[in-house]
Amino acid sequence: MFPGINGFHWTFGHILFVSIFCTVGLVILTAALVAVWRSWRDAKLQREPRIRWQSEFHDLSDRERRCRHTLSGETKSRLCPNAFDCRDCITHPKFVELAPVVDESVPVETYGLDFPAENYYHRGHAWVRPEANGTLVVGLDDLGRRLIGPPDHVELPAPGTHLENNGVGWRGDRNGVPFRVLAPIEGEVVETGGPDKGWYLRLRPVANKPTDLRHLLHGHEVSGWLRDELDRLQMLLSPEATGPSLADGGVLMEDLSKAQPGANWDKVMGEMFLEP
Repeated sequence: MFPGINGFHWTFGHILFVSIFCTVGLVILTAALVAVWRSWRDAKLQREPRIRWQSEFHDLSDRERRCRHTLSGETKSRLCPNAFDCRDCITHPKFVELAPVVDESVPVETYGLDFPAENYYHRGHAWVRPEANGTLVVGLDDLGRRLIGPPDHVELPAPGTHLENNGVGWRGDRNGVPFRVLAPIEGEVVETGGPDKGWYLRLRPVANKPTDLRHLLHGHEVSGWLRDELDRLQMLLSPEATGPSLADGGVLMEDLSKAQPGANWDKVMGEMFLEP
């Protein structure tokens, strides 16, 4: 019985009952408030990278924002309206349906660079490789690796960190020039690697959400994008890199920042890693 009810009299038992009842109610209320706060915090942490990337994306040049289907030759001129997240694009599936059949037995042209066929590639030069245990391994593609050379410092997110697609994957610097690499997929960091291991992050996919890699480049469409990236790089390095100075025997040099010390590497790193 509770105070205010007819016939209620304060006794030790009543006091004990009301105390226990109020304590339980307070615990439940506190747990609910903590859960709400955590949900709000997580939503805020996930929302901030999306908002930042949307702003950065619109500051990129028209060439940098070109649709993947323009790079693959399926449409003449189209800018991406979805900040490189084809999973939200209503037009992408139509282009996929209309794309010509490609002979998958024919090797993909990668211009002397190492772009393994099993990987999925982000426009910011990170790659994703699904593993048999359900995790996703993330690394830096060969163009990005040669662009930076051996980094002087790398700052990786701690295990347990939630990464958003197109949020910051990791940061580093080379010769005093900072760079950041965008996360190519969302997930929770479960392990970190580094340049010496050939990969940087191992992610656990978002719970109760199937892994969706449709926004990443794969197979033969990598070739058109890579050709355009090499053209962009050549233009960024000019007049430092005119003619054969950019390539060594037709292959991009291993440590381009060392080979071209006079280039504006702040600008080169920013544009190639999609940081306006």
